[in-house]
Order: sequence, then structure tokens, then C-alpha cells
Amino acid sequence: MKPTTRPELDLGSHLVPGLAAVALFAVMAGAFLTAQFPEPQGFPADANVTASIGYAMFNLDFGSVPAESFLVAFLVIAIALDAALDGAIILARREDDGKTVSLLTDGGRELKRTVFGDDTESESDTDADEDTGASGGDR
Repeated sequence: MKPTTRPELDLGSHLVPGLAAVALFAVMAGAFLTAQFPEPQGFPADANVTASIGYAMFNLDFGSVPAESFLVAFLVIAIALDAALDGAIILARREDDGKTVSLLTDGGRELKRTVFGDDTESESDTDADEDTGASGGDR
């Protein structure tokens, strides 16, 4: 039986990114902990926030609440949601043999076989493959 040894600390170049992350965390923590924010202010009782946002979107000065900060938040949320949607689309693709493949490149036949467990192809599927050339090459 081989004797058990204790773990050794490997001091290689892979520690640099970790130390950079710790340093960045320290800088960000210091910035957040020392930041000073003004006292929160509420809206007047008769203020219509929704109408003010709508007016601000069309650059009209009819609102009872200055809505420039609302527009910034709206745009930041819109960009974040767009990035999340793009990421979801990229992650939803699957790869076969290193190629990115859509689930519906074969008209959904493979997905149908997987879901319903149908191992036999119908005549229309084989006819369609023969008409278009199952290999996908030129005629």
C-alpha cells in the first residue's frame, strides 16, 4: 500500500488570475462600502409615475415626476434581457461532431423519432430525402 502524502501547494502561473480576482474584489468592496448615497426621496402623493415614464419616452415635459433615471434603468434592463435572450439561443444549439446543428434542420424528423420512439421512417420522409438528395450534395 502506497503511503498517503499530504497535499502540496502548486505555486504556478495559474495563481495570477486568482490573485487578480481577489484584488478586484477588494477594490470593488472598498468602493461599495465607502460610497455615500443621498437620502431616498419619495414621490408626491398625486404623482403619476407611469404617465411620467411614458411622457419621458417621447421626450415630452408633461409628467409630474422627472423620469430621466427611469429611462436609464429601462434601457439597462432592456440590454440585459437582450443579452440573456441571445445567450439562451446560443446555449440551446447542440453540436454534432464539432458542428453547430439546429434541432429542425431535418424538418423535425429526428426530434419526432426521439420524442415518440418511432424507429421507422414513413414513406413521405424517404421520398422527401430522395427528392432533395439525402446527402445534401449537388445533383
